[in-house]
Amino acid sequence: MPMAPNAAETAAAPCRTLRAWLDRLAATDRLAVARPGIALEYELAAVANRLDGRKASLFPRPGGHPVRVVSGLTSDRDWMAEAMGVPPSGLLPRFQHAAANPIPCEEVAEAPVQEVVHTEVDLRRILPLPTHNEHDSGPYITAGLLISRNPRNGIQNVSIHRLQLNAPDRLGVLLLPRHTMSYLQMAEEAGTDLEVAVVVGVDPMSLLASQAIAPIDTDELEIAGALHGAPLPVVRCRTNGVRVPAEAEIVIEGRVLREVREEEGPFGEFPQYYGERAPRHVIQVDAVTHRKAPIFHTIVGGGLEHLLLGGIPREATLLSHLKRSFPSVRDVHLSKGGVCRYHLYVQMEKRSEGEAKNVILGAFGGHYDIKQVIVVDADVNIHDPREVEWAVATRFQADRDLVVIGDSQCSKLDPSTRDGLGAKMGLDATMPLDAPPMRFKRIAVPGEREVVLEDVLQDGVSWREELA
Repeated sequence: MPMAPNAAETAAAPCRTLRAWLDRLAATDRLAVARPGIALEYELAAVANRLDGRKASLFPRPGGHPVRVVSGLTSDRDWMAEAMGVPPSGLLPRFQHAAANPIPCEEVAEAPVQEVVHTEVDLRRILPLPTHNEHDSGPYITAGLLISRNPRNGIQNVSIHRLQLNAPDRLGVLLLPRHTMSYLQMAEEAGTDLEVAVVVGVDPMSLLASQAIAPIDTDELEIAGALHGAPLPVVRCRTNGVRVPAEAEIVIEGRVLREVREEEGPFGEFPQYYGERAPRHVIQVDAVTHRKAPIFHTIVGGGLEHLLLGGIPREATLLSHLKRSFPSVRDVHLSKGGVCRYHLYVQMEKRSEGEAKNVILGAFGGHYDIKQVIVVDADVNIHDPREVEWAVATRFQADRDLVVIGDSQCSKLDPSTRDGLGAKMGLDATMPLDAPPMRFKRIAVPGEREVVLEDVLQDGVSWREELA
């Protein structure tokens, strides 16, 4: 079982609400406030993308709507670690520990997220719904936690799905064959709709917990509680039995309708291509509740926030998966260039020849999305793509170190596949164990790391003065 990070290494106190996180970002010059009235169609996403990874963005009165919009809250890996209260090196161990040690939620009777209640629903009037990419089919909710309940035992599931505005009180939803779909099938077998809630505006840890790769009937809100270090306060919805985070900004209550489909898409997805248009499931909205002066969070499709939220939980799961069979594995990283899904870097201390190839095969078994694995030695920084490419350039030979597996299950959102059927490639970029000591010795200048440039450089001195 992963160990909890040492308290002495904690970077700062965790941020347990969206507003606390915005305060932290603002206090450290990482929150940009746009002029009022930025257009909800394209302009808001354009501004957020220009700031992506450098600053989060807040939009007062977007398109003239009274509700503020924020974006880019978790568009940097180190920010996520900071929100958890751990140093960057503690990000994956902290998430692993929380996933293995969930904390049950604490139900409360009253909550800020129910300060205002709408039972006559017009989503465009109540919420500022942006349109992000050029060929998106219309406005979308992209940062909503979709919470559903197992109709047989009441256990909840939390995930994020793209939600298209179909009508004032209807949302199109892309459901994949995962846990929410399983719950819907149970409801349909019982002849009922599936009660759900869409929660918008939560803290970074709850966002991250929603993406945990966990067994069915694992409530990701309990993983969020473990990341918080305390039970997550939840409140029962006004129109159904779903429990939602009490400190959230907005909740959309409704039902996934049984045996109903409506056209949804296209939509700009994480691979930076469009998900196609097709008949999808539909949510009938019954009520909307929110805080006074709520904040609406949107994730721009294909941006860093989109990539990292999906990538980091996968890294934690893959690291645990690989370490069970290969204790020599030290770290893993899903690269941004591989859209934080498809390309995996693995750092290991190789103990026997052929072990790196076994690690490659093990990684492919960890998640079907992975299509390329590069395994490197422990001296290579897998969070620096230049280091990884250097290892491939100097430690890899295709005729002996390449693994190719054809006709494998891959991501259906990868346009290079044939409806999700594609090839996988592994590169063993580790050094041979029997290589002579100096053959792969990395060059280094003694004392380089210890040099303090301010102590050795002169300001305002002409080079010609030094010739005198």
